Amino acid sequence: MMIAEFEDYLAKIEDAEHQARVREVLNWVQTSFPQLEQRYAWNQPMFTDHGTFIIGFSVAKSHMAFAPEGPVMTQFADQIAAAHYNPGKKFGRIKWTQPVDYDLLHQIIAFNIADKADCETFWRK
Repeated sequence: MMIAEFEDYLAKIEDAEHQARVREVLNWVQTSFPQLEQRYAWNQPMFTDHGTFIIGFSVAKSHMAFAPEGPVMTQFADQIAAAHYNPGKKFGRIKWTQPVDYDLLHQIIAFNIADKADCETFWRK
């Protein structure tokens, strides 16, 4: 179930296929990890756990980005490369023409939830 801010965000994605894809990913995250809270901040939909950041998503002309924080990108660098996602320091880019690797996303999110279980701040220190 999407929150109003997510719907407002999705409505601004002009390409209908891109909008549907982002909606699918956001719904998948919420269904797969129902304990996560939805939050809209920094102009992007994100998910948090006990007030700490887990993952955020954004869109650009040629890709959808997932942002799990820098240490997670380092932890999963090999898998992200194997999926042919273009990595940045703190986020990965999934081209609109590429399939979403839900298994990899699941591993990334599950890792962040476990790794930040005792984290009392929004971002890692």
